[in-house]
Amino acid sequence: MRWDDLFGDLEAQLDAAEAASVVAEVADRSRRESALLTLAERLGGSLGGRVGLHAVGAGRVDGRVVEVSDEWLLLAGDAGTQVLVTMSAVQSVTDLAPTSESMAAPAGQRVRLGLGVALRAIARDRSPVVVHLTGGGTVEGTLERVGADFVELTEHPAAEVRPRRSGAVRTVPFAALALVRSRA
Repeated sequence: MRWDDLFGDLEAQLDAAEAASVVAEVADRSRRESALLTLAERLGGSLGGRVGLHAVGAGRVDGRVVEVSDEWLLLAGDAGTQVLVTMSAVQSVTDLAPTSESMAAPAGQRVRLGLGVALRAIARDRSPVVVHLTGGGTVEGTLERVGADFVELTEHPAAEVRPRRSGAVRTVPFAALALVRSRA
């Protein structure tokens, strides 16, 4: 009879050790997965949700996450504005969903378009914008040309449609872009 108790105790110890091993493996895999997670993937879990972020040179920006790319994200702000924020300008983000894209959605759901492609779409739209620079300044106008690593815009007040007589043309390297905000 004592051997039955001994074998039962050994089985219970083995079951406990296996359970602890599974818990440790799950924790290890979770840490490994988190270590491979990018900011874009983390933001991808908040698609459709509201977040707040701080951007270099632009301060706090709040909005609903509409699109996420490895190089930029698009927020729908209050009063109908849209804000394209460069990932390199993001300093911090609040109110992210508890899950990330890799956990919440099938792989490949994130937009794969580069910053130049997104800026060319805005330039084609011909809408007045306010460009916030990483150095803290702003430029108002209409995007005219988008190169491989720069954008050119005709300067004019964002409250008016591009005037017939062109204003000064300013060239801004992508590295100096914090965000591009549409007019309400």
